[in-house]
Parts: sequence; structure tokens; C-alpha cells
Amino acid sequence: MSGRLPGGFVLLPVPPRLAEYQQLRAETGRPERTDQQAVGALLGSWASCSVRAPGGDVVGMGRVIGDGGWYFTIADLATRPGYQSQGLGGRVLDWLPTQVRLRAPADPTVIAVADPPARGLLEQAGFQVIGRYGAGMHMVLDTS
Repeated sequence: MSGRLPGGFVLLPVPPRLAEYQQLRAETGRPERTDQQAVGALLGSWASCSVRAPGGDVVGMGRVIGDGGWYFTIADLATRPGYQSQGLGGRVLDWLPTQVRLRAPADPTVIAVADPPARGLLEQAGFQVIGRYGAGMHMVLDTS
């Protein structure tokens, strides 16, 4: 299921290739990850998509991490800086929850992991700051 977007962009239900993923993360200010970590992220995704420009370059992406039961997390929502404010991130953010809605069992819980600049986009899509059921928190483990 792919989708044509305005301006000749195409949303594809596949992740970007490894090098594209790493480049898009870097261009959007995400922390650097090893190729081993990136391969794990791409292969371990429950659903993923990429947006390609008319020339074929990847300019956007997003993925869902999920247990297949009821917990699903939207991660790596990114649009290359020169292509922001064109509605591409919003299209990805429409597509990802739709996949959960179509493929997951009843009443899934969807959360999003995003940098502060994406908060407005997430709120427009219907996400709310966690508070009713707890607080969003994270822990980075030192494995050295």
C-alpha cells in the first residue's frame, strides 16, 4: 500500500535503507547510532514507512515499535529540513496509527517518542501529554 502525495512525493510502506536512515537521523538532529543499532531498529519495527521525493531521495520516515498486542510506540518520525512544513510529517503521522488501527487487536495504546519540535504535530494528530495513566519517562543504559 503506497500513496501518492501532493508534489510528486510518494509514501511507501517500507523503511529507508540503512544509509538513508542514518543520514536522515543525522540531518534531523537525532543522536548518532551505530549501524548495528540502526539495523536492529529497522528490522525490529512493527510497521514502517518512508517518503520519497520525485527524484527518489528519502525525505521522510516513521516507524512503529510494537508488541502486537496492545502497546505500540511511534518513533523516528522525521522529515528532512528542506522538506518540512509541506505536510509530509503529517502524512506519515496519519499512516502509522492507521496501520495500528487496521492490524492490531482491539483497543491498542499508541504512544509517541518525539523531540520537542514535533510536539505540535503530535498534538494536531490527537496525541496528548501522558498524565492520566502515568508519566512518560526514559532511561539510557550504560553497557560499557
